[in-house]
Amino acid sequence: MPVTHGLTLGKFAPLHHGHQLVIETALREMDRLSILIYDAPETTSIPLSIRAAWLRELYPAATVLEAWDGPTAVGDSPEIKHQHEQYILKKLGPEKITHFYSSEFYGEHVSRALAAVNRQVDPERATIPISGSDIRLDPFISRQFLHPRVYRDLITNIVFLGAPSTGKSTLAKRLADEFNTTWMPEYGRDYWEKHQVNRRLTPNQLFEIAQGHLEREETLLYQANRILFTDTNAITTCMFAQAYHGTAQPQLVDLARQASTRYDLFFLCDVDIPYDDTWDRSGDVDRLVFQKQIYADLLQRKIPFITLRGSLDERVKTVEKILAKFQKYSSLADTFMF
Repeated sequence: MPVTHGLTLGKFAPLHHGHQLVIETALREMDRLSILIYDAPETTSIPLSIRAAWLRELYPAATVLEAWDGPTAVGDSPEIKHQHEQYILKKLGPEKITHFYSSEFYGEHVSRALAAVNRQVDPERATIPISGSDIRLDPFISRQFLHPRVYRDLITNIVFLGAPSTGKSTLAKRLADEFNTTWMPEYGRDYWEKHQVNRRLTPNQLFEIAQGHLEREETLLYQANRILFTDTNAITTCMFAQAYHGTAQPQLVDLARQASTRYDLFFLCDVDIPYDDTWDRSGDVDRLVFQKQIYADLLQRKIPFITLRGSLDERVKTVEKILAKFQKYSSLADTFMF
């Protein structure tokens, strides 16, 4: 029998269950599937490369084609239709498409240009009652229509670093309340209280802290409303390992390296608040030393960060002011108009 080759296309801004229904239907019915994804700066700030990565990770059997120079005009005029048809034909080259998959009006004219079967999937949105514009309006309300892998990339993940007793937990919780979202507590504190021996943990236990923290953080990303406030990350855990044992396990070092690019904003909580001398802490002198080490480590890793000083209210206001301008997928120059 002749090989069947399906094609579907879109902006996938973001990829949602309606898109996935079309893709998965095509994968079941076709021998091959190509997915053409357009750059769409007029619709979304999420880069094409990130949206294409969703498709490649979720559908490795499909061929994903990135249309960086694709037409941006939308409509059903003869001129716009012709423009899109010519671009698709040029992009595909000699590839023969037998079936064109969509749930949109353009299915008819694109399939005709391709000399392919017009395969419509749920055009009335009866099976998956959602649209990209609805999701862009409020991703949190519509997150049941999004794969967790996609939703996590819509969330601004903010991490607070600093030595013990610099107000990270209090600040993260307060901001989560202010922004009607959730926050990620420092997993290491609970782990330390349960497993410490003579106030110390083994190198492997410190790796388990970083790993457990990351797993819980991933879960909370799907529960977050636009923003997740995270207390501490693997960088701090790695520094504790080096301070206590003179070295850190390679797996922990790798998690700390990954943490360098995992977060959208880094805040360093300063030591200008009174030291809370609880039984699980080692003193204000150690706090000051560890703060210097964290500061130096951030500089060494070339991680941009913002230092938070003052009272809790002052720190909250600073973060709120920054978030009022911050956009996850925009350059800092564009966001803050330097």
